Order: sequence, then C-alpha cells, then structure tokens
Amino acid sequence: MGHAPARALAEEGEPLAMRLARASVAYSLGPAEREVVDKVQLCLMDLIGCACESRDLPWSRQASALVEPVAVGGATIIGGPCAVSTSDAAFANAVLAHGLVREDMHSGSISHLGIVVLPALLALSQTRRTSGAEFIAAAVVGYEVGAQVGRAVMDAEVARIHRPTGITGPIAAAAASARLLGLAVSATTSALALGTNAAAGFNQWAHTGGSEMFFQAGFAARNGVSAARLAAAGAFASPSALEGEAGLFAALGKPTAGAALALFTGRPEILSVYHKPIPACNFAQTPSLAALAIAGNAAFPTHRIRAITVRVPRAGARYPGCDYRGPFAHILQAKMSIQYNVAAALLLGSVTAHNFTLLADAELHRLIGVTQLEIDEEMSTAYPGLQGGEVRVHEVGGTTHQHRLENVINAPADTVRTRFRSAVTETFGAARAHDIERIIDQLAHSSDAGELAHSLRAAGAAGR
Repeated sequence: MGHAPARALAEEGEPLAMRLARASVAYSLGPAEREVVDKVQLCLMDLIGCACESRDLPWSRQASALVEPVAVGGATIIGGPCAVSTSDAAFANAVLAHGLVREDMHSGSISHLGIVVLPALLALSQTRRTSGAEFIAAAVVGYEVGAQVGRAVMDAEVARIHRPTGITGPIAAAAASARLLGLAVSATTSALALGTNAAAGFNQWAHTGGSEMFFQAGFAARNGVSAARLAAAGAFASPSALEGEAGLFAALGKPTAGAALALFTGRPEILSVYHKPIPACNFAQTPSLAALAIAGNAAFPTHRIRAITVRVPRAGARYPGCDYRGPFAHILQAKMSIQYNVAAALLLGSVTAHNFTLLADAELHRLIGVTQLEIDEEMSTAYPGLQGGEVRVHEVGGTTHQHRLENVINAPADTVRTRFRSAVTETFGAARAHDIERIIDQLAHSSDAGELAHSLRAAGAAGR
C-alpha cells in the first residue's frame, strides 16, 4: 500500500529512481560472467584485508567503540569478538575498510564504492539466508548504481565541496541492500530515494586532516542498509528524489544530469574499479608511481635535486587536500598531498605505511618546497577514462629525469590476494585465513552467503 504513489507516477513516465530500480531488480548474473564474479571476490579480499590491517588505527577503534553487542543474532565486525546490530556492523566495517586509504576506487565517479556496498551486504547476509550468487549480484548492482550516479554528477567543481563517496555511497549501498533483500521494483525505488536523502559529506576534512573522511563511509553504509530496510517495511519515498526540481541533482547544480543515466548498457561498472597499489589518495597514485619509476629500486640521491615538477589532471590538482605543501599535523594530510607522496617516494624508493611517518622530516620538506604541481591539459581531457601523472626531477648540474604514466596502475590480482592473505593470517591465524579465502573463492556456489561474514568474527566468539 505504501508504494501506490510510485505506481501512479510510473504511468506518467518513470522517474529516475524507478528506472534504476527496474534495472537493479532485472539484473541477473549470467553463467558467462566469470570476470564479474572474479572481480567481486577480489574486491571482497581487498576490503577484508584493509579492514584487518586497520583494526588498531584510531578511527577504527573509535568506530568499533561506538557499537553495542546484541544477545541474539546480529552481525559481525571484521576481527571483532561479538555480534552487533546490522547497522552497527555496516558502519564499523566501512570505517575499518577505509582506514588505510587503500580501498578500491572507481575513478569515473571519484568514489570508493566497495567500502560502502560490501559492508552493507556482509551485515545483511547474516539477517536472512541468501545464496552467494545473489550476494554477488547485489554487489554488482550496488557498484553499478553508485558509479552511474557519480559519473552523472561528480566533477572537479562539485568534488571541491562535496565528498563523492558521501553522495554516491548511501545510494549504492541502498541499491545493493534492496537487491539482497529481494525487494520488488516499487520498494527498491523507495530504498534508492531514501538513500538519496541520506547523501551527505563535505570535503573540508581534506584541508585539515580531519578524520570525518573515514566516518563518512560508515554513515553511507549504515544509511544504505537503513534505507532498504525502511523500504522493506513499507516506507514510501519520492521516486523523483534524484532528478526532481528539489532533488539531489538540482542541489548539486546538475538538474539535467540524469537524463541519459541507464544501468548495464555496457560493461558492468565494477569492472572499471581499480585496486590501489599505494595507501594514499586516488589522485596521488599515478604521480607516486611515476616517482617510484625514477627512483628505481632504491632511494633517489635527493641531495642532488634542485626542483621537481609534477603534472596531473585538473581534477587531481583541484581535489581538496591534493595540492598541499604542509605543514602536516595529521597523517591524512600527508596521504592526500600529491607533493608529499612524490617527495616521499623519491626519498625512500617505496610507498608503504612507513612513508607517512616522515611528517616532520627536514629533507622531505625541502623536496616539497622545490616541488611545483601543474595541471596537464592533455591528461585533463583524457580524465576520467585515463588518470595520468608525470614527474620531472631536475638535478643540480642540469640532468633531468622524467617519467610519465598515461593511466594509474591497477594493483594486480595476485598482489591484492597476497596482501589479503598476510593481513587475514595475522588477524585470524593461518588455518582460519585459509578457510576465509576458500569461502570467498567458492562464494558463487554457496547456498549461504552469510557464512563469509560469520567467518570474520574473532576466534572463540559465539556462534551464529
């Protein structure tokens, strides 16, 4: 009964949320989509590995401290000892997964979709029995909706103020959650509209190193779950919440952005997601890799450097926090700064967590001081299809070293799997790590997707 107004609107021409809902409900995981299945499994490994590695970081501890255990049922926080509410699990796992700033990335929407879609699904999979194939299909739907909405509205100007994942995340998580819950088109429409109303998050954190960035992912995952559960309970929300005259697109100054938006008209968007090789901002990835190519397998003799020129797309130079030269009071300021990441890569010959312990290093700050960040028009035209970066190192005496990459380098699947194995083994031990990897690898054939989330509970925790 609560969805009758949506049916009436459909007769006049379907609003965007309803069109997205129809495509979401209609999507099926075909037998030939091995590439898609492999990608979802790899995204799960990346997310779980990152969550395990970040468990002891301040924002992860703060998110975990916020939740409350439940006596019956409940869902799992990755590496946590007890069951918590579904919403709390989605929130905490999203923060954990975002904690390293090494989450998966969809450049076209400037969004980290995995850290909102997958925590929502892991939590919900423990509330109702659903197959692994349906879990995978729901993940693909979530990535698709978030990516398409982000492509429609996100550009360098919008992203200067609004956090892309804060905008796309609740909608993506709502879409995925609605699919996993098996909602019909009308209820899915309301879930998407409610998720749209939860879109929020500003990029001021990037100017100060504030930790709200991490919690924005948690809010998005939790709100996406809540949106779908409200819709399942009969809540009705405006089907024109996206493109209406007082809807999201109008609020972002893009009132006609949804005109051509359609799901699954080409390769699924999840296949456009890349896995970060470096635990830093998306826009720092390519220039850092270019700097590493110059440094080779060892630190560059930085005392010989008199100037550094870094060229990136306009979107990278304009994104808050990326064109920042210090001072660095917080690690997140360093992870966002292109200048910091390039200088540290040259100084150390690598980019690992250790790079972000140099916040007060004198030589690092000297290098940042001689670094010039420039906008490359060719790269700007190619973005977001390609995300290029170039570094030129000018030595005393006139020698110049230059390396240009036309696109970011995706961390290979074996690298993601190796990182996952290491982190999960350290968290759960070798035997449990082997079981978790097996469950992920066999997910498409599982009759109970909730087995994965349950396996991520700390050893000795209560059963399901």
